[in-house]
Amino acid sequence: SGFNSIGHMDTMPRGRHQIGHYKEGEEFIQNVFHVLSQIFTGKEKSNLAICWLQYEISKVIQCLQAKKKKKLKAQGRKSKKLAKNFLKAPDNRNNLSLWKLYAYLEWLLGNTDDSRKVFDTALCTAGTGGLKSAQLCSLSLLYAQLEVELLESMEGAVTSRAVHILTKLTENGPFVPYGGQVSPVNVLKARKTYEHALQDYLSRTADSDQDQVNDTDQLVNLVGCYALFQYLTVGIDAAVLIYTQASEKLEVSGSQKCENTGENFGILNFPTALEAVTLLHTNLLRFHMKTGVYPLNPLREALTEALKRYPSNQSLWRSYIHIQRKSHCASKARRFFDSVTRSTNSLEPWLFAIQAEQMRKKLTENVQRAAVGEIHCTIPEIGLTNRIVALFEHAVQSENGTHCPLLWRMYLNFMV
Repeated sequence: SGFNSIGHMDTMPRGRHQIGHYKEGEEFIQNVFHVLSQIFTGKEKSNLAICWLQYEISKVIQCLQAKKKKKLKAQGRKSKKLAKNFLKAPDNRNNLSLWKLYAYLEWLLGNTDDSRKVFDTALCTAGTGGLKSAQLCSLSLLYAQLEVELLESMEGAVTSRAVHILTKLTENGPFVPYGGQVSPVNVLKARKTYEHALQDYLSRTADSDQDQVNDTDQLVNLVGCYALFQYLTVGIDAAVLIYTQASEKLEVSGSQKCENTGENFGILNFPTALEAVTLLHTNLLRFHMKTGVYPLNPLREALTEALKRYPSNQSLWRSYIHIQRKSHCASKARRFFDSVTRSTNSLEPWLFAIQAEQMRKKLTENVQRAAVGEIHCTIPEIGLTNRIVALFEHAVQSENGTHCPLLWRMYLNFMV
């Protein structure tokens, strides 16, 4: 039916309506999934099921963000039905990645108790791999992270369900659902187990062969579980220390690999682990700042260092502009955006620089137009429109920007 985008463009509001998933685009995507699921078998089919469920979850998250309760209910029913059908298939019954996504879906839909049952069932049937099983670590990490988000403050954290989950992971025995506070002895044992496991892994990574290095997911999940465990039982500084140690070790290992092999072998493996560890680190700092008083500087420094290294990571940029919104001094952020756009071909820094200025402009206009009689503008309008146009001009002249439809649409939308 003519020009319709496939998927969605959530960066452009259209009047009061947010641009969502178009009907035709949605039909096309569903058809692709249906056709492929008939062609694929075995492992490929399971991987397709994971992608499909992740796509369904992205739509649920979009409904949550747009606060559309009716649409969320309908979308939730469809997504849950799909997830249950996947798990009924004999090949997928023991697929922990699918169980994890189904539990996460239930949690997003607000069914916390149902989600806990799914997590507990998956952990009970997963066997006793403990810290050696990447999927088990990943499942436990997500479960613990969701439980931590429910905590009002960190005062009663040691007695929480999250500590129980992370302690059980180290015991290599069958999982037992939460029955109350974990004993201090078990907490100490778990800490020792995590410490030894991480040391073994990092020392092995430094001089290992390719097969072992490929298992970077396992390292990321292990670091995530250990740091979260330390955060809940000791405090934020203990957790940050683990992220710092792991990052330093990965940096050294990555550079050694490059020198030894003369190939981009280290570049293939380690930056992915390093990037994931950095993301866990910054997310934990952001969460901690929500629950208590903590200085902004450690988070700002961690984000600026990470973004210099990974200029195309959208999650890190989102966190960066989120913390910069709270600051009325834009010059530091502008200088940072400028330095990153000069040193990389990625388009993300341009897009987020534009978004940051547009948010600043919106804030300024809201203050100036406040209907409360005479008002003194707290943030004077200093040519923000001209600055945004200049950013668009520079962005569309870059090699990647010239060929980016989203950037051109945003530019047109702004000029209108």
